[in-house]
Amino acid sequence: MKHTLRTIFVAAMAMMTGAFAGCNKDDNNNGAANGGGNVPDGWVDLALPSGLLWAECNVGATVPEEYGDYFAWGEIQPKSVYDWNTYAYGSTYNQLTKYCSNSNFGLNGFTDNLTILEPSNDVATVLLGNGARIPTKDEWDELLNNTTVEWTTVDVMFGCKCTGSNGNTIFLPAAGCRNGSEINEFGRCGNYWSATLYLTYPSEAWYFLIYGGFQYSDYCSRFYGQSVRAVRAR
Repeated sequence: MKHTLRTIFVAAMAMMTGAFAGCNKDDNNNGAANGGGNVPDGWVDLALPSGLLWAECNVGATVPEEYGDYFAWGEIQPKSVYDWNTYAYGSTYNQLTKYCSNSNFGLNGFTDNLTILEPSNDVATVLLGNGARIPTKDEWDELLNNTTVEWTTVDVMFGCKCTGSNGNTIFLPAAGCRNGSEINEFGRCGNYWSATLYLTYPSEAWYFLIYGGFQYSDYCSRFYGQSVRAVRAR
């Protein structure tokens, strides 16, 4: 099974090389209910209290059921190995060089008290532009608390569909995550970065986990390669 999933992964990565943006059209038929000309193509209005629009696709994907690219937290390029040795902002959990709120975790006691990704380190902002960014932990929680979540399959990809009170939907594929050179839990869980640092242990950051019919916010080491789904203002 592992060999089969890795084969699928390599083939899909090759197919999507250079595909930095998300969907370019209304692939999930949100149509006029999505606000017509008031909502840019590739974005979905889920009638959330904040008014945020959510991207139809993961960063690096071209249709909602593609899983797209994987990124370490704060990095803007996919890579072949995800671990502390390749991470841009620290060679281990207690030698951080950016985004550190505790001197016990910073290189030579370094702190900068940055707790939200800056635009230059936000892959959604860098690659998509037009106000796109990675959602914060609170914005992921808003999505969960204000949509109906259904686990389903779209074109053989397992994941969860989030439906807003206006009937519009987004699909979050269970793309797994990257650790070292391996892809873990592909087709079983989805790991989506937030832009929010985990303050207790700044070597970790908050992410949104979908797994086994459950979905919730959690935190993990920043070096993991995980999916990114963008948000923006209308």
